[in-house]
Amino acid sequence: MQGRLVPPVDDQIQCFPRSNWADEFALAAEAGLDCIEWIYDQFGSDMNPIATDAGVDSILELSDRHGIRVVSMCADFFMDWPLVRATAAEVEERLAVLRWLIDRARRLGIERIVLPFVDASRIETEADARHVVAAIDGVRARAEEAAIELHLETSLGPGSFAELLSRLPPILVKVNYDIGNSASLGYDPRAELGAYGDQVGSVHLKDRRLGGGTVPLGEGDADLSTVFECLRALAYAGDVVMQVARGEPGHEVTWAQRNRAVVDSFLKPAPGIGA
Repeated sequence: MQGRLVPPVDDQIQCFPRSNWADEFALAAEAGLDCIEWIYDQFGSDMNPIATDAGVDSILELSDRHGIRVVSMCADFFMDWPLVRATAAEVEERLAVLRWLIDRARRLGIERIVLPFVDASRIETEADARHVVAAIDGVRARAEEAAIELHLETSLGPGSFAELLSRLPPILVKVNYDIGNSASLGYDPRAELGAYGDQVGSVHLKDRRLGGGTVPLGEGDADLSTVFECLRALAYAGDVVMQVARGEPGHEVTWAQRNRAVVDSFLKPAPGIGA
């Protein structure tokens, strides 16, 4: 996840690294990572290079130089400006931003945009669910033309999320499965992935305590063994984006290497099971 390979900005756990975003490409390669999930948020919107053609060219050049792909974007902008519980005029303004992001992502070669519906943007009511369906419909043509998937990250329980997905185009809309968020909410990964596992398109890896915040991998209530067992059973072949707790500032690469090793240990199939 972008920003995790450089010291935190203003003690934020996640935000666009305004001054040193370019440094992360070399650091990601040093850490043995494969890709960076780009962040577009309100905090960094005025300095995010994705907004200009010259900036996109700089991202592509760094990507080629260091062998680090940028194939996904986390649109945290919609945490501050939700697509639910807003007036019709506000929603249209925000959808205009999403259409613009789709165009910018297409130029960069991004294949998916993660839309967060958690915390202030969480889906609470049937009216909220209808607004989400309407919002997706409002950008569907643009996303399909750009061949960009929309991955929904929600705090919905298994049945409610599955029901929402049944109302959305399955080729365009996928699930972003956030392991830590589910652990914090007390959801059973077998129930979740049993309800919509075949629609999981991307995974955010972190650990959280029940009802609490992010903690280092293995120190929370995320059942990582069961999650990865289920993902293997589903033949999941997408990305696993490390959105883990931060370590000591200044030692981000070492921390990333340690967490990568944890991920690799769970990705290995059990004895006697094929990869």
